[in-house]
Amino acid sequence: MTIIIGIDPGSRITGYGVVAMEKARAVHLTSGCIEIAELAFEARLCVIFDAITAIVREFEPTEAAVEKIFMNRNADSAIKLGQARGAALVALAKQGLAVHEYSPNQIKQAIVGRGHAEKAQVQHMIKALLSLSSAPKADAADALATAMCHGHTQQGLVAVRSARRARAGRYS
Repeated sequence: MTIIIGIDPGSRITGYGVVAMEKARAVHLTSGCIEIAELAFEARLCVIFDAITAIVREFEPTEAAVEKIFMNRNADSAIKLGQARGAALVALAKQGLAVHEYSPNQIKQAIVGRGHAEKAQVQHMIKALLSLSSAPKADAADALATAMCHGHTQQGLVAVRSARRARAGRYS
């Protein structure tokens, strides 16, 4: 079983989600939002770092996945998003986790089947795939989707490698 933490970074709200992958099935362990909009910007970065550190220590994931930044029209917002993402990345790295990155389109494609899916569609699919009683908040759903995207991607890579080894064994 692999435990994966997914992060949807944001300078006002950072989503997180932790899933356990049991073969092709994801099991929800925790998810939520680090809501920090009311804090001074420097304090937001500290809260993101501390909260992610605490989640990693509690659930002990073996892998981490983070949503890549998409270019925003507002340069100031994009810079702040990058700094919030940096705080999350450092928290993960300080706990010894390698970070895997996925674009929003890759994540939506993996979960919804459409790279340009709406947030409500992601929330609906996460609720269904994880058998949750209600849809998580949008940022938490995005974080769970990021973790699940990584889990399914890794399982696909393992299957490809196994098939290659099996073929190589037949011809040697």
